Amino acid sequence: MRTEGAHDLRHHGDAEVRDDGAELVDLAVNVRADTPPGWLREVIAGSLTSLAAYPDGREARAAVAARHGVAVERVLLTAGAAEAFVLLARALKVRRPVVVHPQFTEPEAALRDAGHTVDRVLLREEDGFRLEPAAVPEDADLVVIGNPTNPTSVLHPAAALARLARPGRTVVVDEAFMDAVPGEREALAGRTDVPGLVVLRSLTKTWGLAGLRIGYVLAAPETIAELERAQPLWPVSTPALAAARACVAPRALAEAAHAAHRIAVDRAHLVAGLAACAGHGVRVVEPAEGPFVLVRMPDAAGVRRRLRALGYAVRRGDTFPGLDEKWVRIAVRDRATVTGFVRALNTALASPALPAR
Repeated sequence: MRTEGAHDLRHHGDAEVRDDGAELVDLAVNVRADTPPGWLREVIAGSLTSLAAYPDGREARAAVAARHGVAVERVLLTAGAAEAFVLLARALKVRRPVVVHPQFTEPEAALRDAGHTVDRVLLREEDGFRLEPAAVPEDADLVVIGNPTNPTSVLHPAAALARLARPGRTVVVDEAFMDAVPGEREALAGRTDVPGLVVLRSLTKTWGLAGLRIGYVLAAPETIAELERAQPLWPVSTPALAAARACVAPRALAEAAHAAHRIAVDRAHLVAGLAACAGHGVRVVEPAEGPFVLVRMPDAAGVRRRLRALGYAVRRGDTFPGLDEKWVRIAVRDRATVTGFVRALNTALASPALPAR
């Protein structure tokens, strides 16, 4: 357990493909490639005729509630999951928040920005980065964990996460990538039997809507009411609301389910290619269950630089608490892209080290 660290909590994968990285093949950002699909772009474009009116989120909220089989009072629409973390940090009155790492760093950043002292539970490589609920301090009154976890791609059992529940404790489970898991197994979204449970969902990853900002919170009505009071008026735009309604409709859910199976196949191809690099010291955290994999390799920073010279961007891992400069995160892409990437990786691994710039 520790509360300090030099990790850059505000560094995210998009930094790898800005400016001089804009032309690189992107394996750094965890948004599904070739999205949003044409039909969704049409829905969003069709909403533009309503921009003169203030956004009305009631239909989208009801659609999300129906998708998860819960009352509308248990749903809050947000400008992406990132806004939800800020609302939680500002609205909830907590004494000892704990963030389980390695994971997405925005929850801790938001808590620190709101003036909280944050404790960390650091999961270990030798344990496969899997959570043992007893590792969380008994007096923690807010616990944040991702499932499947970014960047480890570990899918924690729902039963294990439910065991985190305690009287007076809020358990926040970030399920931003759960719809990329076939069958959404181990999901807690829609559960109303776990006291203090808050589930966050994002529609930006599977549907390619990172620039639109849309997500939602599922929680007990009293928690939703607290978060809603902390929101500004009209926090979600009309195009984002139209996208939310479309993305939880039966057609979209079927398409997402199909995409999840395709991601699993493409991920297996990526993991096999990485396993063939084991002779260079490459190790993949397995079993990977998300649309990305976490990889340890010698001289990872140098390999990243050489990959950039070969036209590929991957996400550095050392900004995640619990990881260091030996780690990279690689997004799953289609088979042809992965094949080209693995070829480039072999070249980068075999090349002499370049001086840091």
